[in-house]
Amino acid sequence: MRSMTGFGRATAALAGGTLSVQVSSVNRRSLDLSIKLPDDWDILEAEIAESVRRVASRGKVHVGVEFAPSNGRGDIGWNDAGVAAVLDRLADLADTRQIHFEPNAELLWHIASSQRSPAEAPSADAARPEVLAALAEALRGFAAMRAKEGEALLADLSERLAACRAQVDAVAARAPEVAPAYRGQLMKRLRDAGLELDVEDERVLREIALFADRCDVSEEITRFRSHIDQLGTLVRSEDEIGRKADFILQEMGREANTIGSKANDLAIAKSVIELKNELERIREQMANVE
Repeated sequence: MRSMTGFGRATAALAGGTLSVQVSSVNRRSLDLSIKLPDDWDILEAEIAESVRRVASRGKVHVGVEFAPSNGRGDIGWNDAGVAAVLDRLADLADTRQIHFEPNAELLWHIASSQRSPAEAPSADAARPEVLAALAEALRGFAAMRAKEGEALLADLSERLAACRAQVDAVAARAPEVAPAYRGQLMKRLRDAGLELDVEDERVLREIALFADRCDVSEEITRFRSHIDQLGTLVRSEDEIGRKADFILQEMGREANTIGSKANDLAIAKSVIELKNELERIREQMANVE
């Protein structure tokens, strides 16, 4: 089992600077992949996407690739001639329009920042080997985190499936007592109403038989137990399990609703409520599973 939450990061030396690759993901029903690359490196996007798809099949995955020049962003050279040219043009424009023009520190900063000469990143072809190697390292960390998160989810889901089985076992133990209890209640109501009917009276037997048939939940219990086994096997597999688990949980929900509507018994109703609570918790956890 793998979680859809993961993170991985790797860095590598690259001509003229440092390359960093970061991969992160959160929950999403399908694979939603976004890739951010330096300018002129778009040609690498298809190869990066292919590498990610080999590791992740679901989740909102973001890959960020950055190149930082060795001298750092703060040491990028100023274009003094460009700054002076802009100031001269602004002064001429102000003079033409008879506007008082007095440059201040803020204006100089904005003009100088716009005229800085950024260090050039290597070409995409030159950077490809290092980018793909760093991506592979980041993806290993990313996959390891998803696997570790998956182990924690598996432990939690195993406990919740065991709780579901306990509630179903409680329903199965109580179910055979429902019809006899109804027979006793029926006879008491008849006596209270002044109708002295024998317990072997055909009308009484027919009513009890109809009730027993309506409240029989043996098939639902059998199917629910089967679903528990299927889900337990599924979550321990190495395949993509999220969509399959969604379907099984839907079926488990239907069986629980049917048991609750047919049983007509307070003890069983309480077990069904607990069962539904556990199913909802499992459903919430499965939303994190790939």
